[in-house]
Amino acid sequence: MAEFKYEVTEHIAVLSNSANGWERQLNMVSWNEREPKFDIRDWAPDGSKMGKGISLSHDEMAILKGILDDMEL
Repeated sequence: MAEFKYEVTEHIAVLSNSANGWERQLNMVSWNEREPKFDIRDWAPDGSKMGKGISLSHDEMAILKGILDDMEL
């Protein structure tokens, strides 16, 4: 498997917590020294491991925000 680098450049919010201490977080993450993207994924309590997640560009996040603003939640 190819090696990759990441840097959490900004912690934005914790969306939920699991019983085993992992947190689903919204962060800004730079992958392989690229421009940071909005990133939603689960993180181990010490931040050493991560689960699968999704990264969104600023434009994609703006579209998602518009969709969520129009929804009744």
